[in-house]
Amino acid sequence: MHMITSVGVIGAGQMGAGIAQVFAQAGYDVRLSDLSQSQLDAARSRISGSTGRAVTRGTMSVEERDRMLDRVQITTALDPIGAADLVIECATENEEVKKRILRDLTPLLADRTVLTTNTSSLSITRLAAVTDRPQRFMGLHFMNPVPVMKLVELIRGIATDQATFASVAAVVATLGKTATTSEDYPAFIVNRLLVPMINEAVYALYEGVGNVASIDAAMRLGSNHPMGPLELGDFIGLDTCLAIMNVLHDGLGDSKYRPCPLLVKFVEAGWLGRKSGRGFYDYRAADGVPVPTR
Repeated sequence: MHMITSVGVIGAGQMGAGIAQVFAQAGYDVRLSDLSQSQLDAARSRISGSTGRAVTRGTMSVEERDRMLDRVQITTALDPIGAADLVIECATENEEVKKRILRDLTPLLADRTVLTTNTSSLSITRLAAVTDRPQRFMGLHFMNPVPVMKLVELIRGIATDQATFASVAAVVATLGKTATTSEDYPAFIVNRLLVPMINEAVYALYEGVGNVASIDAAMRLGSNHPMGPLELGDFIGLDTCLAIMNVLHDGLGDSKYRPCPLLVKFVEAGWLGRKSGRGFYDYRAADGVPVPTR
């Protein structure tokens, strides 16, 4: 097994910030990289706010919070990431973007470095092929929000060796999370089941089976889901949902994975959900109460 004490995270969005936080809380030295300084500053603020709430609840002391924040270094450069024992790529769910990052990063990596991706749907084997270490490359898929969700999906590529898999699985255990193992098929386990459900809810809306409020209430109260599927789609990001449906449709060739035309229209309109202020709900009201858009 590879000894892992330092972690590099590429991408300081919501997922990258959450991943950096849970590793720092577990005692790892973390380097968080992004091209955007404003994104890095927002990530630092997000981590500080999240751990500040933990202090208020009494689940973390001020001293523990301060030590944890000191373990997170932020940078707009890739070079510092290359020295980490474990690197996690957390860029947007776009295969070409991820491949470009991995190609740029590969020459900077130490020989010992284990390289992983937080992709929620893309082929691990294809991403590994653009690196110099497909045997030390695998999928490490955290759930959103990372500090709260207990599951991590581990996905081997065709060339991933057992020492790499064992090392990453051992690291996940130190985070207090539970790992499941998925084969390298489109969208793995969670999103292969979850996102088609969201897509089907969009079809129900598109076909007039029910409105937004009725569909979400039906699944919250009728199936005991904590969040309705359309609300959940807004939370995930409708662009991400569409990207995953396209991966499933292209990768498996089954018409049951065809993205709903209404989902496509929302993304084309820039109505991506919470992060853009509008999706199946409008989040821009002064009182903060989301209003269904259909």
